[in-house]
Amino acid sequence: MNTSIVGRHIELTDAIKDYVNSSVDILKKYNLDIISVNSIIDKEERNSKPVFVFEFTINVAHLDTIVVKQKDKDLYSAVDIAVDRVSKVLRRHHDKVSTHKATKLSEVVSTEIEDAIANELDRLEAEIVPVRLTSYKPIDIEEALNDLKSSGSAFKVFYDKDDNMRVLYKTSDEGKFGLY
Repeated sequence: MNTSIVGRHIELTDAIKDYVNSSVDILKKYNLDIISVNSIIDKEERNSKPVFVFEFTINVAHLDTIVVKQKDKDLYSAVDIAVDRVSKVLRRHHDKVSTHKATKLSEVVSTEIEDAIANELDRLEAEIVPVRLTSYKPIDIEEALNDLKSSGSAFKVFYDKDDNMRVLYKTSDEGKFGLY
């Protein structure tokens, strides 16, 4: 993480630099990929009273640049308030990322379930033998019944004269047939 501290209209002392650097170190606890932190300290005169403006510009990977400006009469309180505001933004982003990781974990579990289903389907496909229809031309129900009686099959799939796919099957009652 790159850090820089810039002072405008103010001389930066070691105490100010150390305070800002320790404030930046607080932001590391969110375990985000912080690329750079730029701190700008500006001193303005308003009604002959000094007002400090502290600005954070933080670049985080996979997130827009975060810019927080804070004005206060005391420099240290301006830094503290700005750190609190940045912490709030980073905490929200951290919570989003961590909940999405939980979602990704459930996606991994769901892909494992999908793999198990695919393996089961592969096993079932090995047991199922595809059979092609012998005729795609429409036939009468009586003709299909005669074909089913003459063959040893349990059912016959055919198209009737109205172009509807039909299934004629042998029922458990001896000599009776069902029709879908």
